[in-house]
This record gives sequence, C-alpha cells and structure tokens, in this order.
Amino acid sequence: MFGAGCFWGGEAMYREIDGVLDVRVGYAGGHVEDPTYKEVCTDTTGHAEVVEVTFDPAVVSYADLVHTFWEIHDPTTLNRQGPDYGSQYRSVIFFYNQAQADAATASRTHAQGYFDRPIVTSIEPAPQFYDGEEYHQNYFAKTGQPSCHRRMWSIPR
Repeated sequence: MFGAGCFWGGEAMYREIDGVLDVRVGYAGGHVEDPTYKEVCTDTTGHAEVVEVTFDPAVVSYADLVHTFWEIHDPTTLNRQGPDYGSQYRSVIFFYNQAQADAATASRTHAQGYFDRPIVTSIEPAPQFYDGEEYHQNYFAKTGQPSCHRRMWSIPR
C-alpha cells in the first residue's frame, strides 16, 4: 500500500506496470473507521490517500513497485504533493510483512542518494485499508483527464 499524494495519479501509474493485477484507491493510517473522501479532505481523520496494489510476484517484484513509488512523487515534501497539502497527501509506504519492510527501507536508503533534501517518507505496518468511493476508482479512465502523476525522477537501480 502506497501513499504518494493524490491517489488518482498513483493508481494510474501503478496500473501501467506489467504484473500489477489490480489497484484500488482508498484511505489508511487514521483513527476514523470507514472514512469518506469528504472527511479525509478535512485533514482531521489521520488517514492518507493510498493505493492498494495487488501484483503477481512472478512478473513484478515488490522492490520494483517501491522503486516506482520513489519516481512518481516527491518524497522530500512533508504532507504535500504539488498543489495538494495536508497529512492526507503524506508520503508513506505501508508494508504487509517483514520482507516488504526490509525492501522498502533499503530502497529508501538507496533513493536518498538521488535527492538533495531528506526523504520524509514513513514506512509503517499496514493498517486497515478502506476503499475509496466508487467514483474515485480508475478515475482517469472514467473521466478521460490526464494523470496528475508522471515519472518525476529517474533513479538508477
């Protein structure tokens, strides 16, 4: 589960990766049960906008997904991505097991060498994921708008 600012853009970027089977947008990391988008946008629920990525590890590795995470947002800005600000836009990786925690931590250490400012991304055990409203799912495909995310950086592996 990855929080890289606006979940619409993160979803669009992960959907492009071979081996990604599904991407759901939603909310995680807060103290309100089953929050709504309107509630999360108040910056009072503690939740981040996140994408939950289901993938085939025989096709794409978790390390590759984490590598993409660093390239599609600015992990050096606290609670902000572009024009979006608030803790709901924080940079966060939620892991599901120790292998993912270790891979994410090693990747963060590697990525830090390619940024001029400190990476502020937190790496935390995965909390409850709450699905975002249906109109947020696959948003750019539904609306025909261009994605708000792009590969911002090229970080060697």
